[in-house]
Amino acid sequence: MTEAPTADDVRAALAEHADPADARHLQRFFKTGPGEYGDGDVFLGVRVPVSRRVAKGFTALPLDQVDELLDSPVHEERLVALFVLGAKFALASKPRTRDDKAREEIVDRYLASVCRGRVNNWDLVDSSAEYILGAWLLDKDRTLLFELAHQDSLWERRVALLSTFAFIRAGDASTTLTLAEELLDDHRDLIQKALGWMLREVGKKVDPALLTGFLDANAREMGRTALGYATEHLDKEQRAAYRAMR
Repeated sequence: MTEAPTADDVRAALAEHADPADARHLQRFFKTGPGEYGDGDVFLGVRVPVSRRVAKGFTALPLDQVDELLDSPVHEERLVALFVLGAKFALASKPRTRDDKAREEIVDRYLASVCRGRVNNWDLVDSSAEYILGAWLLDKDRTLLFELAHQDSLWERRVALLSTFAFIRAGDASTTLTLAEELLDDHRDLIQKALGWMLREVGKKVDPALLTGFLDANAREMGRTALGYATEHLDKEQRAAYRAMR
């Protein structure tokens, strides 16, 4: 019988691709300096496409080993763990082999990692929230997202917003719009960008009138960053009109 892979196997696979020059670049790019949003994060220097390829080789990684990687100080180890969780969730969600018990355990593990602060950079959130938590909540009560959005944590709030991308892709903008109203006054850059991005996608993928209706009611209170992102795909005159409302 083949032994199950371990967190150490993942570490060894990532180490083969580590690049100190890329590590220095990524530490600057992901704002790891004192007082920045990624303060203290550690990078090996493995680019995202390579991390994805590594993760594809470890979809059989046991969940306790995934948790070990999620608690690592190394960014790429946490990223690979999240890719593996997403792959496990997708596999358990296939119609013919759907396993709701497995899906629930994966979501529980994911939420626990979010709440203990391990999904703690924008790429980690954006690579996981929609595909795990959002996909799980498609046919369920979404109160949990509002609970996350009411936390002070930048990352829990971004998880709440990005999870709604799954609903947007399914043609449902309701949760996104309600969350956006509740988070309008959070002027942290990474919330502003997420908020504007999700609103823009509502207009592109669900209904342009839902976006413009939201902007008609809220543009005056929106931050410049969120408003800029939200209006990117409107015509020049509409963009100018909304931006002039601030």
